[in-house]
Amino acid sequence: MTIPGIEALDDLGVDGPTARTVAPDGDVLLLMPSASPAARAATHAQDDELTCVMEITDVAPVAMPHRIRGRAWVAGWLTLVPCGERTRTAAALLAERHPVGELLGLDQAPRPPRRGGPATGVGPAGSAAWTLLRLEVGEACVDDLWGADGVEPDDFTSAEPDPLVRHEADLLQHLHAAHSEQVRGLCALLGDRSDLVCTRGPATPVALDRFGLRVRFTDEADRPFDARFDFPEPVRDVSELRYAMHALFDAAAG
Repeated sequence: MTIPGIEALDDLGVDGPTARTVAPDGDVLLLMPSASPAARAATHAQDDELTCVMEITDVAPVAMPHRIRGRAWVAGWLTLVPCGERTRTAAALLAERHPVGELLGLDQAPRPPRRGGPATGVGPAGSAAWTLLRLEVGEACVDDLWGADGVEPDDFTSAEPDPLVRHEADLLQHLHAAHSEQVRGLCALLGDRSDLVCTRGPATPVALDRFGLRVRFTDEADRPFDARFDFPEPVRDVSELRYAMHALFDAAAG
């Protein structure tokens, strides 16, 4: 999938921002090294529009073949976050959601390096080490297990993060390490395919959100396939998740 007329951040030699978050107005805030091509391009562009697309690859936190769960593209216009109050607000928002040691020094004047050692919070020759960029969203799209679809900017702005997003990696790894037999037992909920699937290969937890758990099984032809097990109702936190998981395991054992 491509978004025509837009330059990709990785075409500028960018692996990814040090941290990113979505501001209340829907803009994506990106913390980038000041020496990165993206930061330099935004600095040189000044008031000109710099169009780009940010590609996000969603990788399962549990080791398995074919770990990519999906991809998303967020396209729009990249600009510098101006110094002053907006920088402090943006830096505080980033620090709250993605703590990084030097975030809150972004709006400070550059300081020369200390004699005999590197400067704190600054790059070579006293230049600022980090740059805050703002990506104003023009369009977005997602391509995952359920297909590809576009996301309207207003829907992107109003979307709420899943309440389990910060815990998903640890929870999936815990399920895989400590509850692998119970996860494998969920194949009993697959109806006619249960007998074939339950006798073949491992079962690996792939994804977890407030709506349910996704598990990878192996079918009768030794091909991997993903099954999703929905919770009775969306969970709001890890405490509710505990009850929802017990309900799934009890139903499978039952």
